[in-house]
Amino acid sequence: MLTRNHSILLALGANLTSPMGPPPVTLRAALEALRDAGAVIRKTSAFYQTPAFPKGNGPDYVNAAALMDVTWSPEQTIAELHRIEAMFARSRDVRWGQRTLDLDLIAQGDLVLPDAKTHAIWRNLALKAQMQQVPDTLILPHPRLQERAFVLVPLADVAPDWVHPVLQQTVTQMRDALDPAEVEAVKPLE
Repeated sequence: MLTRNHSILLALGANLTSPMGPPPVTLRAALEALRDAGAVIRKTSAFYQTPAFPKGNGPDYVNAAALMDVTWSPEQTIAELHRIEAMFARSRDVRWGQRTLDLDLIAQGDLVLPDAKTHAIWRNLALKAQMQQVPDTLILPHPRLQERAFVLVPLADVAPDWVHPVLQQTVTQMRDALDPAEVEAVKPLE
C-alpha cells in the first residue's frame, strides 16, 4: 500500500527544563523523537530566545520551526505531537502556561480545517477570549500564526515563501507586517 507524504510546518518551544534538560537540549531531543516517529525533517530553523507570551508569563522561551514530511493525517499528526510532548513532561494545566515542550502544528500543506468559516471565527477571536476558550476541533493553519513573531521569525528560516491558504500572504510578508519591535525581540541564540 502506498502512503502519501504531507509537508507540515511545525513550531517548537520551551521555557522550562524537561527531563532531557534545558530548552535548547529539549528542542533538539524533540526533533530526534519526531525523526524516530517517522517524520522526515527537511529544514530546521535557528533557535531563538523570545519573550514569554502573553507578556510576563514566565521565563523567556526558546523557539524554533521545522519543515517536515509525514505520512500522518492532521489528526494523527496532533496525536503524535501530543505523545512526544508527554515524553518531555508537558503539562496542559493552564492555557498558554509555561512549558517543558510545546509542539504546534502550524500548517499541513494548504489545508484549511475544519472549514474557512470556522477558521475565520478563531482567527478573529479577541485575545481575552483566546486565553479562555479552546477549540474542540483542529484549526489549520494555526489561526493566530500571522500575529506571532515567535512563530514567524523561525518559520521564515524554513519556509519563507509558504503562502497562507486563507490570507494569501507568504511567511515573509506576514512577518514583515508585524510591529518591528516584536520581530526584534526574537533573538537568535548564540
